[in-house]
Amino acid sequence: MSRPHLWIRAEARPGEQRVPIVPADAARLVADGYVVTVEESPSRVVDLEEYVEAGCSVAPYGSWVDAPEGAVVVGIKELPEDPADLAHTHVFFAHAYKGQEGADVTLERFRRGGGELLDVEYLTLDGRRVVAFGFWAGYVGAALSVLRHRGLLDGGVAPMAREDLDAQLRGSAEGREPERALVIGSRGRSGRGAVEALELAGCTVTRWDRVDTVDLDKAALLDHDILVNCVVSSTPREPFVGPADVEAPRRLRTIGDVTCDVTSDNNLLPINTAITTWAEPVRDVGTAQAPLDVIAIDNLPSLLPLESSVSFSAELTPLLEDLAERRGPWAASLEWFRRHVPLGG
Repeated sequence: MSRPHLWIRAEARPGEQRVPIVPADAARLVADGYVVTVEESPSRVVDLEEYVEAGCSVAPYGSWVDAPEGAVVVGIKELPEDPADLAHTHVFFAHAYKGQEGADVTLERFRRGGGELLDVEYLTLDGRRVVAFGFWAGYVGAALSVLRHRGLLDGGVAPMAREDLDAQLRGSAEGREPERALVIGSRGRSGRGAVEALELAGCTVTRWDRVDTVDLDKAALLDHDILVNCVVSSTPREPFVGPADVEAPRRLRTIGDVTCDVTSDNNLLPINTAITTWAEPVRDVGTAQAPLDVIAIDNLPSLLPLESSVSFSAELTPLLEDLAERRGPWAASLEWFRRHVPLGG
């Protein structure tokens, strides 16, 4: 069986500490006959020495541009702007097929360079994604929502260890009446993560899924202290919280929008139409008499970089045995790329 040369690049996005393959999984790949090269990085959540001990070779920061022909460059987030032409096969979250800003530029770089994009978002089997950060997105989104509701999130946020976050959640629950928290989309990856964080924080959790929102009980929704949204909608439907609900009598004071579909016409929380950031994680969309805080950070898993990396790597590495032949989920991802960048196009 063919074993592609895997080149783990350093992340270019500021603040991004996650890795696509952690050292423990890299060691198993090396033992299985893969060549694994890891770039030096000033911000990676795990030390380079752990990769060396796993049998990986080391390359300078950004040297993937000169990686051997046939090497597969593996990352998490977007590539730097240079070089203009991309010649290798790349595995990362490109966000290039839904008309996102910069998508055409990204695909044109592959077309010119003759490279290949295997977008992680489109690694699917039977239409279902097989690699994702969803659980930790839900966990962090719910955790920040609780901390904000309890008056403990007044400034910016930064990457942290889960044990520190969990300690805050447990400690902040002491002596409090449990908040009523609603998770919509509770059966999905993000929803399960949100429920786990809320329960750890001592909240009383209500779980809704798609069937529970067909005939939306708005009064019941607004009678919760915290709402965590983990639902994406591809068609128009009644918003979970709309402008009229801000003025209505409500218990709801804090929303964690994990889905963060803020620019979509099908945004289920149209009271907010822009992301929030690490520097300014909270936006008040309520009234002077009844505040309503929204957290809509679009890279929540990056705030728990180690846990996110371990779970992501555990899902990605078993798929690599099919990478060389582009079988299974890789075939699905490649099909999306060829729709947009045909061979010879």
